[in-house]
Amino acid sequence: MNSKIIKWGVLSTAKIGIEKVIPAMQKCDNLEIHAISSRNEQNARLASEKLGIQKSYGDYESMLKDPEIDAIYSPLPNHLHYAWTKMAIEHGKHVLCEKPMTLDKDQVAELIALRDQMGVKAGEAFMVHTHPQWLDAVQRIKNGELGQLNSVQGFFSYHKTDPANIRNILEYGGGAMWDIGCYPVHTSRYAFGQEPTRVVSLIDRDPDLKIDRQASVLMDFPSGQCIFTVSTQLVPYQKMIFFGEKKKLEIEIPFNAPHDRSTNIFIDEGGLPPGNPQQITFEACDQYAIQAERFSQAIIDDTDVPVSLENAYGNTAVIEAIFQSAEKGRWINI
Repeated sequence: MNSKIIKWGVLSTAKIGIEKVIPAMQKCDNLEIHAISSRNEQNARLASEKLGIQKSYGDYESMLKDPEIDAIYSPLPNHLHYAWTKMAIEHGKHVLCEKPMTLDKDQVAELIALRDQMGVKAGEAFMVHTHPQWLDAVQRIKNGELGQLNSVQGFFSYHKTDPANIRNILEYGGGAMWDIGCYPVHTSRYAFGQEPTRVVSLIDRDPDLKIDRQASVLMDFPSGQCIFTVSTQLVPYQKMIFFGEKKKLEIEIPFNAPHDRSTNIFIDEGGLPPGNPQQITFEACDQYAIQAERFSQAIIDDTDVPVSLENAYGNTAVIEAIFQSAEKGRWINI
C-alpha cells in the first residue's frame, strides 16, 4: 500500500458517480473517498451511508473548504463543469472532472492558467484513455503494426427521448456531440497522436428538444482521416476501427468496457471474410478504478495526469468546430 493516501471529495450525487465511479474508486489502494456533497443534505447523507463515506455535505462549497480533502471528483452536469472546477482549483484542490471538461475551449484555457497558478493537478475523466485495451491498441498503431494509419471509423449511439433526461436538455450541454461524440474525437486524436486540421459535419436536431440527436463528422488529420456518427436516438451500438496500409484493428467494446468480463481487440489483414484474425483478450478490469488510481498516483508522484487540460482543450476545440461546420455548411479549420 502507498504511504500516501489521496483523500477525495465527490461533487454531487450524480448517478454515474454513485453507481460506477465511486464504487470503482473504493477498490484503489492509493485513495480514499472521504466526503460527498449534494445541494440536498439528505441526498448527501443517504449516499454517504450507502457507500460508507465518512462525511457528507449539504452544499458544494462547504466540502471544497474541508482542509482534509486533497482532490475533487466532479460528475456534475456538463454546464456546471467549468464553474465548479474553477472553484475547486481556487480552493487548492486537485480536480478530476467528467467529460466534457467545459463547453467552451476558452474556459479550458482559463482553467489551465489557474491550475498553473495554484500548483494543482486537473484533468478530464476519459476513463477509456487508460484501459488496457486502449493502451495496447494505441501502442500497436504507434509501433507500425498496421502500417501507416490512414483511416479511422467510429460509431456510438443509444436511444433516449425522455425530455427530463439531462442528456436531452440543451441548456445543460445535452445532445449527442457533448455526451458521446467526445469519445471518437478523443480516441482518434489518441490513435493518430495528432490534432485534426479541419472538420466538416452534418447535424440533425430533435424538433422538440432542440438537441443534436445525430451527428456525422469527417475529421482531417495530417496523416489520415476519421469519420464517425453519434446519436442519442438510434439502436445502442459502439465500435472503433483503425485502418492501416497493411492491417486493420477493431476494438469490440471501445467505450463502455464491462468491469466483470474480458474485452477483445481484433487485428486482421482484411479480405472478405477476414482471414485468420488475431484476437487479443484483456482480463476483466474496472476502467474507472484504473483512471482514479493513476490520477491519484500522479498527485503522489507529481507527474502528469492521464488526460491533461491541454488534451481537453484540443477535444473541446474540435467539438466547437464540428458545431460551427454544421451551422455554416462548410469545412472549419481548427
